[in-house]
Amino acid sequence: MTDVTELTVGVFGGTGPQGRGLALRWARAGIDVVLGSRSAERGEAAAAEVRALAGDVRCRGLDNRDAAAAADVVLVAVPWEGHAALLESLRDELVGKIVIDCVNPLGFDKQGPFALPVAEGSAAQQAEKLLPESRVTAAFHHVSAVHLADLSIAEMATDVLVLGDDREATDVVRALADAIPGMRGIYGGRLRNAHQVEALTANLIAINRRYKAHAGVRITDL
Repeated sequence: MTDVTELTVGVFGGTGPQGRGLALRWARAGIDVVLGSRSAERGEAAAAEVRALAGDVRCRGLDNRDAAAAADVVLVAVPWEGHAALLESLRDELVGKIVIDCVNPLGFDKQGPFALPVAEGSAAQQAEKLLPESRVTAAFHHVSAVHLADLSIAEMATDVLVLGDDREATDVVRALADAIPGMRGIYGGRLRNAHQVEALTANLIAINRRYKAHAGVRITDL
């Protein structure tokens, strides 16, 4: 498996629960983490929270542009509404870099969550179109932010489906999943298959509401 201990991972959306939770777990695993935000002050405030929880770890906050420049790999964990604008603004800084898109385009109404149509096919494919010189992957859609933030849960008993067209890039992302105790990164197909992975999040939210749980995904027979 690819060694990721020397990588710097940037997290866009590090002030939100999913991004901050993954940043917390990666920092605990000894990985250098940079939290990006609209302002360096907000990013550093979130990084200070991670350091307070995780102890002596490498985690700092910067504005989005500086975070993109500093990182080797970036995770996009922003609300769907701001997805395109953020990536367009960082196209130059992300040239040649691995981009992990974990955005789920979802809507909510009285009947519950549902997948939104995306012109490009999925959020990840939108990212691929907007970042033609980046190495776009899709992963971490189904990981519970509540469990990520709860360090009393020593192992994250969940699998992460990793999709992409660049084999080396998907191997790096799988290794980042494996760096979190209990988590397992599994190749899930080409990027064109990201839509159904993103959409499955609506089903998991419905499950979690019905059963008052924080369910994830496990792949059998591997």
